Amino acid sequence: MGQRVSRTDFEWTYTEEPHASRRKVILEKYPQIKKLFGYDPNFKWVVSFMVAIQFAMLFVMRDRSWGVTLLAAYCFGGVINHSLMLAIHEIAHNLAFGHARPFANRLFGFFANLPIGLPVSISFKKYHLEHHRYQGDELIDTDIPTYIEAKLFCTTVGKIFWVMLQPFFYTIRPLMVNPKPPTLLEFVNLVIQLVFDVIVAYFFGVRVLLYLVLGSLMAMGLHPVAGHFISEHYMFKKGFETYSYYGPLNWITFNVGYHNEHHDFPAVPGSRLPLVKKIAPEFYDDLPQHNSWSAVLYDFIMDPDIGPYARIRRRTVGLTS
Repeated sequence: MGQRVSRTDFEWTYTEEPHASRRKVILEKYPQIKKLFGYDPNFKWVVSFMVAIQFAMLFVMRDRSWGVTLLAAYCFGGVINHSLMLAIHEIAHNLAFGHARPFANRLFGFFANLPIGLPVSISFKKYHLEHHRYQGDELIDTDIPTYIEAKLFCTTVGKIFWVMLQPFFYTIRPLMVNPKPPTLLEFVNLVIQLVFDVIVAYFFGVRVLLYLVLGSLMAMGLHPVAGHFISEHYMFKKGFETYSYYGPLNWITFNVGYHNEHHDFPAVPGSRLPLVKKIAPEFYDDLPQHNSWSAVLYDFIMDPDIGPYARIRRRTVGLTS
């Protein structure tokens, strides 16, 4: 099964998550960063263009073989759909139409969700905002692997399967760690998505629908763009729990690689996160950072010092953000 990881527990800390305090310090020195808050008016057009591409691909993929379908899903459709998932991440922060228009953001989230094939928009928002506020919290932050995951996937081969199964764990982990009753908007998201999927299957065939769904699932697993799942918060250097990546894949992922900047200033849209680093470089240049998401995946799998246990966790009692 390959080499076992050296860690046998998470890295426990009794300090608060670092981003709220750093945000305060940065704003005291650079109050002009507040001018970056708000939404990007170009965002909706970029997302609409990506959705249109996937709609066009329904016609392109209609008469293709299974081999071509799977290859296109992994190399092209999955990349577009992963980018749309990160668009949903932006929408969860109300960065499509601003905080003054929350319902417009939710409606646009339904639209961006369509090519993904699985209803994720509303459920993602419900848990993701808590990840920001309670980063590392043992009971609230569902971004952290469970003990079951860490114990089962503790070898090199095990980590390969764990990375491949990321979509599964991101789906079931919230239900195990921090279950919440479904909301009305989640049902709406589900119904809209099911209607769209049925339409695609009826007019284009089940294989074309699977081009969308399998592309989404594969691009969340062992795929270069999925490297950000590992790079963002897994502890590659002791004591550091958030890492940025400044490479070219930010161009198709709404700058999610600027992850320290994003957690420090979640009200800044992805298109402006490079300006945060430009304004306050001394707060980011010396932090550990990644140069390649593919290298992150390789190092995570092959390095026995890194694995699902390589996360900083906090006790729930007595800590606020």
